[in-house]
Amino acid sequence: MKGLMKLSRILLILFIGVISCSNKERTKNTMNIDGANWAEKVGFPKGSRVVILHADDIGMCQEANQSAESYLLNNQIQSAAVMVPCPWFNDFSEWSIKHASFDVGLHLTLTAEWKTYRWGPISNVRDVPGLIDDDGYFYHEVPGVVMHASAEDVETEIRAQIDRAIESGMTPDHIDTHMGTLYGSAKYAKAFFKVAMEYNIPANVINFTPEIVKKFRKQGYPISDEMVSYGQDYTLPKLDDFYSVPTGKSYNDKKNNFYQLIQSLKPGLSEIIFHPSVETEGLKKITNSWQQRVWEAKMFSDPDIIQFMEDEGIVFTNWKEIMNRFEEKVKS
Repeated sequence: MKGLMKLSRILLILFIGVISCSNKERTKNTMNIDGANWAEKVGFPKGSRVVILHADDIGMCQEANQSAESYLLNNQIQSAAVMVPCPWFNDFSEWSIKHASFDVGLHLTLTAEWKTYRWGPISNVRDVPGLIDDDGYFYHEVPGVVMHASAEDVETEIRAQIDRAIESGMTPDHIDTHMGTLYGSAKYAKAFFKVAMEYNIPANVINFTPEIVKKFRKQGYPISDEMVSYGQDYTLPKLDDFYSVPTGKSYNDKKNNFYQLIQSLKPGLSEIIFHPSVETEGLKKITNSWQQRVWEAKMFSDPDIIQFMEDEGIVFTNWKEIMNRFEEKVKS
């Protein structure tokens, strides 16, 4: 068994080396891709509103896995991301390997927000001391991470999570960040962008136009000029905008808020995230956001919502398709 694990790590290192070399050659042409936004840059018609409906927090619990699997099998969403440090990662990893045609990425995790349902790093705790709270878990909130963890701690852990997923047999289609932690500081973002390019796995990096920077700063994200400069050096596909499914006081209220979001979308490539879970008593004990999650587990199979998005002319895609289109554009 130790011999197999050693061989797996050697192959992984060789794989990363090959990818890194090909990245250097490929990125020479990246800046030459034409288009007013990233949807156009990867070949969608001018004026298209292209959307990735993306399920987050998979692997957190069985209820989340069930919901994502159902959505993906019924082609009602385009993408999902699993949390490697969480208890139900192995369950979803096994499922995704058997269903490799679906777009599944990694929800890189550096926080454990719930009161009694916690997790910690994949790395040896001695290698990432700044990520561990007094109870031996990740910090509850992003400020705790930013206050204690170095960029080296963060990079070590996100590499460990990606490596663990690859060693499990997964081929991650993208990487993103739980609770936005990797945008908590410019140095974290730099590590995030660097690792994505090194592994040739697209990250949920937003094209930092002045309008987008203003929007996210207003929402409280510390998008510094330093972070913007790191984003300019990122050479894989980018999002034009990023949203969360709005909350609601009732299911119908939530639907109406979502309709308003869809109507407000501008042409370009947008990712809309949500956190679906089927309803159980166990889910209710984990999180006080359970009701929103349960509603989100049925929204995208709702005939009204499906018809609404069709009437709005929304074009759907996923990270697999985005990367395929991008690679073709770079070659041409």
